[in-house]
Amino acid sequence: MFEQLERDYNQNIRSRWWYLVPILFGLVGGVIGYFALRKDDPHKAKNCLILGGILTIINIVVSISLSAVFPFEQNFNPGY
Repeated sequence: MFEQLERDYNQNIRSRWWYLVPILFGLVGGVIGYFALRKDDPHKAKNCLILGGILTIINIVVSISLSAVFPFEQNFNPGY
């Protein structure tokens, strides 16, 4: 029991601003956040990695569905 308390006490709490890295950069930001936080705050590091993965998957699904709804014009004529 005391080992758990000592481990939690020695664990540095990092800023919540680290969640912006995976929000802005997706999976790459999640990996960056994970490696930056893994020793000081492993719980937040894992959350950054998961958040980056989820946002990347959402981005891919939205991009595919939008390209299916609004297909690209094959006969693009710029007018000259």
